Amino acid sequence: MAAAAPTPSPFVVSTRRFAPRLRSLLPAAAMSSTAASNPNPSSGAGEEAPPLPHSTLEIAGARRGLLSGFASLRAPYRAFPVLASNRHVETIFAALTRSLPAVKLRRECLRAPDDGAVALDWVTGDDRALPRDAPVLILLPGLTGGSDDTYVRHMLMRARSKGWRVVVFNSRGCADSPVTTPKFYSASFTGDLRQVVDLVIGRYPQSNVYAVGWSLGANILVRYLGEETDKCPLSGAVSLCNPFNLVIADEDFHKGFNNVYDRALANALRTIFKKHALLFEDMEGEYDIPKAANARTVRDFDEGITRVSFGFNSVDDYYSNSSSSDSVKNVCIPLLCIQADNDPIAPSRGIPREDIKANSNCLLIVTPKGGHLGWVAGDEAPFGCPWTDPIVMEYLEYLQDEKNSSTKNNLSYEQQGVSEASAPHLTVHVQR
Repeated sequence: MAAAAPTPSPFVVSTRRFAPRLRSLLPAAAMSSTAASNPNPSSGAGEEAPPLPHSTLEIAGARRGLLSGFASLRAPYRAFPVLASNRHVETIFAALTRSLPAVKLRRECLRAPDDGAVALDWVTGDDRALPRDAPVLILLPGLTGGSDDTYVRHMLMRARSKGWRVVVFNSRGCADSPVTTPKFYSASFTGDLRQVVDLVIGRYPQSNVYAVGWSLGANILVRYLGEETDKCPLSGAVSLCNPFNLVIADEDFHKGFNNVYDRALANALRTIFKKHALLFEDMEGEYDIPKAANARTVRDFDEGITRVSFGFNSVDDYYSNSSSSDSVKNVCIPLLCIQADNDPIAPSRGIPREDIKANSNCLLIVTPKGGHLGWVAGDEAPFGCPWTDPIVMEYLEYLQDEKNSSTKNNLSYEQQGVSEASAPHLTVHVQR
């Protein structure tokens, strides 16, 4: 089934229309990146790590030393001039003008046990072009996001260029994913992701499977990792601009300019809801359908529908019990978390730094700038991929190499064991 025509997210518009005009408005000096500096990086727990060749990042975690070998981290974090002077400017600039790589996608609809449905978008032709044991990457977009979002497409194209198989997990109602029951998705609901992971692993049993999540998708991903603990079938994961603590994030969401994001996301939720409003017509109990249908804020929508659908007593109960910050200590696979210190939607003070440091499976990188889903920095700034993409790919390839090395060693040991066990016993008779 071919992918449906993409529906733009709240901030995304045609780059062909705006990018040339904005490029012409940027001063010449701003078109060349200049290094930003932050002389006070944080150190993590565990053994002393080799120093990175710069000090523009906060890095924490027991295995932080491995990052010193990443080519993508050898240069300082270069926040793009002018744009990075304000976190809101960077966030909105990235949403409005980041390029959208072209790729043909093949859509697969997956039915959930409760008769709900999600849409998986695969790259067309990859089943024929890639070997069956190629590593697989599952991408989880943010709230109301999907395979048509620029940050998702850039990561998809980078992984694909490295020979990875990629699938975008579009949550219920997102990117025109079908809604077949009066239930969307939530920050705490991991059931759909669990089914997607099981499907991918069942279809590609010879492959290592990884996942990358952004914003609310990152929160869902980290909760899933915490629930699965040492039984998690994924080989590694990356969390980007995760709100982590939804109570703190909700507090900040209603302050100052953040109201712009709140209204935009609420509008996106209303749009999805109105397409499927008939499903909710005869809902009983605590549902407040008019409140959701006319929601001016994300909190309004969550109060009217989300918290009721998933059995929470109030919207505050929903936020306090859906935060992925509580899940970090239970993560048992390699997890890289990348955050921006000035993120307006995922506040830095909500990052569970101590739990990340205490868990030997976790690594944390915090950039001084970046906004939310922005990271307009690096070689491809201002219109190319986010600064995070090369680091994410290097980390995933590092994990894949580790897995391959481990598999080869195990096979070698097994072959040696078989060889020794099957060798014939030679009896030597000595004449006296």
